[in-house]
Amino acid sequence: MKNAELSRERLDEIVGRFSDCRVAVLGDFFLDKYLEVDRSLEEISLETALPAHQVVETRFCPGAAGSVTSNLSSLGPRELHAIGFCGDDGEGFDLRRGLSDLGCSTDHLQVVAHRMTPTYLKPRYSGDKTLNAEHSRYDTKNRQTTPVAIEDSIIDSLDALLTRVDALVVMDQVDEANCGVVTDRVREVIAERAEAHPEVLFWADSRRRIHDFRRVIVKPNQFEALQIDSPSPEDEVDLDELVETVGRIRDRNCAPVVVTRGPRGMVVSDPEWTLVPGVQIAGEIDPTGAGDSASAGVVLSLCAGAQLPEAAVIGNLIASITVQQIATTGVARPEELPGRLEIWHEQRKSSI
Repeated sequence: MKNAELSRERLDEIVGRFSDCRVAVLGDFFLDKYLEVDRSLEEISLETALPAHQVVETRFCPGAAGSVTSNLSSLGPRELHAIGFCGDDGEGFDLRRGLSDLGCSTDHLQVVAHRMTPTYLKPRYSGDKTLNAEHSRYDTKNRQTTPVAIEDSIIDSLDALLTRVDALVVMDQVDEANCGVVTDRVREVIAERAEAHPEVLFWADSRRRIHDFRRVIVKPNQFEALQIDSPSPEDEVDLDELVETVGRIRDRNCAPVVVTRGPRGMVVSDPEWTLVPGVQIAGEIDPTGAGDSASAGVVLSLCAGAQLPEAAVIGNLIASITVQQIATTGVARPEELPGRLEIWHEQRKSSI
């Protein structure tokens, strides 16, 4: 199997074109809402005798499809557009404000009165920047089938934007089938539009249904590719078995496949099977959103003229930066990438 290569000059050339790229993100936009809890102020409820945790600060940022949008924004594209829906509620207001702060247009993010804004509520102890500070998470999701009228509007928005973007990123976050933005019908339309618009890069990521996409570049992780549910941290996938399985996905999908392998990097199918090593990081890491940051880097790099293995190297560089940002949606900026590329080259030399 071939190994990926990327020079400093080529990195500069690709990154220098990020500002020309126009990207739409279609999918499930969540709100990540953090509650900073001060343990020293904890009270006991007189009514229930249970602890009453005292929140001293709240903060929020776009999550799920909003996470890849945050990462795209930090890399400096020319245009960003959100396609999806949110509720007519406070969380929806915060989500739209957060996306606007990223320079992302919300003209195609519908506000729907009878749907909730999907929200990940994340209480954590204030003053503690480690993962040990996190409490149990509270999730708000829509668990009823997405109405046809919303599907119609999403498809209309897709068609309106395809003539003015270079890439469409599809983020299918909701586990419950047909309860989010990327329903079976929307997914079928995306496949049709990908065939009809070869000038647009189509990219898809899905928590549960990556095998159902057609004619678009798909990005499963190694366990999703092999349809392994709930892997343990020590689980590994044999590389030969992975390539054999991904080859079948490639044939069925009729489009390239990018497989993430955690700290070991990626494997890409086109133009030939290529191993793309990751950057090895010491110290505590937070892998939340690492795949989203990698997606942002690969998509913008492809839009900027990179070959898929080159784009995957850049995606790995970006992910190695974001995983070091604890308890937040990590992002990387273009000026940080040359230093990571130098580390990547040094690590490859030492492994020979």
